[in-house]
Amino acid sequence: MPIKLQRISNTPLLLPIQDHPWEAAAVFNCAAIYDNNKVHMIYRATDIASGGQDGPFISRLGYAVSNNGIHFEREDTPILTNNGEQELRGLEDPRIVKIDNRFYMMYTGYRGKEPGDYRICLASSPDLKNWKRHGVVLGESNKDGSLFPSRINGRFCMFHRRDPDIWIAYSDDLKVWTNHIRIMGPVDTSEWEARKIGIAGPPIKTKEGWLLIYHGVSTSHVYSLGIALLDLEDPSKVLSRQTEPILEPELSWEKKGHVPNVVFSCGQVEIDDKIIVYYCGADTVIGAAAIYRKDITF
Repeated sequence: MPIKLQRISNTPLLLPIQDHPWEAAAVFNCAAIYDNNKVHMIYRATDIASGGQDGPFISRLGYAVSNNGIHFEREDTPILTNNGEQELRGLEDPRIVKIDNRFYMMYTGYRGKEPGDYRICLASSPDLKNWKRHGVVLGESNKDGSLFPSRINGRFCMFHRRDPDIWIAYSDDLKVWTNHIRIMGPVDTSEWEARKIGIAGPPIKTKEGWLLIYHGVSTSHVYSLGIALLDLEDPSKVLSRQTEPILEPELSWEKKGHVPNVVFSCGQVEIDDKIIVYYCGADTVIGAAAIYRKDITF
């Protein structure tokens, strides 16, 4: 049987709030982490439609917290807003891990003055609310960046995307990144991942290997989620990769919105033996789907 996510709810968990101008149009692409018995979510929000038809939108990051992973309480104001030249148009698509009792968040700093004018940036925090920016990680057009939740052979490890492929890189100090290796690319013969691929949330460590949920884009620009298993000691080695998606746009709010036909994730949490994957629907709202560990077999 193929691995499939099951939606927790047929309605979104988070919707835009019209009374909050900074998140009046869309809430989407959220990081998530389980810490101190709570699910912490940092989500991307826009003041106008991200599809661009209404003008130059600005992306900011909001914070929400939940005791059960389903019902969230949100802050009224963003925890991070655009700052500096590289974030002229905002902060996008955060992904969070915890290493040595400190939280690290990679996100896309979007300047937007020309095509490809975006960079992977890094911030750190002791508490998920107060963040220190560390600037651009890679001086190239790049996105879909995330740290691994632990060092590998003593080094920090990062996923990133050199379009249209998923790449991996290593660092001793979170500043200089080397050993860039392409690990996965689109599949020309696939209906759902023929155009490009990129990671979803940070990889999940299991006894069998690193579990990677990723997104794939079809030739008709439909975004779906897939899954692969990577080697624990050398995650540039793909041990297994499911040919079918684990989640596709099916519900009305996944198929219709600012960017139609999109399910896209930047984070998931593990609670007991369940993995909850948070995803955006059509770049407009946030939903969730889950799977039990025992049901993940390649």
